[in-house]
Amino acid sequence: MAEVNLKHVVKIYPHSGKKKKSEHRTGNLKVTDQGVVAVEDFNLDIKDREFIVLVGPSGCGKSTTLRMVAGLEEISEGEILIDGKVVNDVAPKDRDIAMVFQSYALYPHMTVRDNIAFPLKLKKVPKDEIDRKVNEAAEILGITEYLDRKPKALSGGQRQRVAIGRAIVREPKVLLMDEPLSNLDAKLRNQMRAEIIKLRQRIDTTFMYVTHDQTEAMTLGDRIVIMKDGVVQQIGTPQEVFDDPANLFVAGFIGVPQMNFFDAKLVKEENGYIVSLGGVTIPVDEAKSKKLAENGVESKDITLGVRPEHIALMGEGKEMLHGTVEVGEMMGSSVHLHVTSLGQDVIIIAQTIDFKGTHMESFHTGQEIAYTFGGNVMHIFDKETGNSLTR
Repeated sequence: MAEVNLKHVVKIYPHSGKKKKSEHRTGNLKVTDQGVVAVEDFNLDIKDREFIVLVGPSGCGKSTTLRMVAGLEEISEGEILIDGKVVNDVAPKDRDIAMVFQSYALYPHMTVRDNIAFPLKLKKVPKDEIDRKVNEAAEILGITEYLDRKPKALSGGQRQRVAIGRAIVREPKVLLMDEPLSNLDAKLRNQMRAEIIKLRQRIDTTFMYVTHDQTEAMTLGDRIVIMKDGVVQQIGTPQEVFDDPANLFVAGFIGVPQMNFFDAKLVKEENGYIVSLGGVTIPVDEAKSKKLAENGVESKDITLGVRPEHIALMGEGKEMLHGTVEVGEMMGSSVHLHVTSLGQDVIIIAQTIDFKGTHMESFHTGQEIAYTFGGNVMHIFDKETGNSLTR
């Protein structure tokens, strides 16, 4: 059990050749005289036994951050503290952490029992204690019957359980997990997510978990850290980042299907704000209007975000937006409609069965539909910076 604090942590990979003379960006990462900045001014306080998930696209710096906490990557600037102790120069083996890798990293010539026991044997733990801890870990993870098998005789999910077992027998203060489920198929990923949630409830450890899968992040994390190009975009609970994304990147990254974005006009009126879109005006709800006023926002062009599940299909009416169904993706209890509207693709989630079990209207390509959404579900972003105007 431990608190983990990252203070102004930076990771710079030095130039391999001649030094650059000016600060710029290569691809999406900042380049300075010192080198390529893979992680930029990372700050995070992790509470004891908290489950933190670092999420973002490939190359955003999340695995590099995890490896710095583990001691596998050198820190260029800043401090990492575990239980109040600065560990910048502490060897990985002395940090009281354990790490689960994407590739499992099991010893193929050893049995499951020996793989799990290996770190305890290195520490010269008494044999009876090793047996007890291995059996406890195997029971927690449901792999007792596989203890005498070799890794090659196990499925991917079983191998990952063994890798997790090897980590938890050490009873580490911090358990680091680097995309542990990415090699599994969709069904196994779902099962293993549930197993990790159960595991978290049974062991007294602080978790740091890295993934590019936002579904994993939303279901596992107490808080999630969303990263892009080495920079933290937002830190919050899954519900907070879903309901109140800090910017366009977070809004588009969190949520399946992705949020719809529209070019719109925000108009300040005497009693609040309205949004003008496609000749239709929609009043901004009171809470968001209050935030806009507090932030001193005037009438301006904006990027408007609306999640597919927050759009309502309606009958014909004056204050309706209109579109043409291009594709319908049947998902069982709902259908994801791809609609051409306002010169772009708009995704709308429509229920196929109502709460009484009655089948709703079916949809076909070329069908004309009308839709709308309320002022309470609109997300209003600055067109230039991409930042939310209601935070």
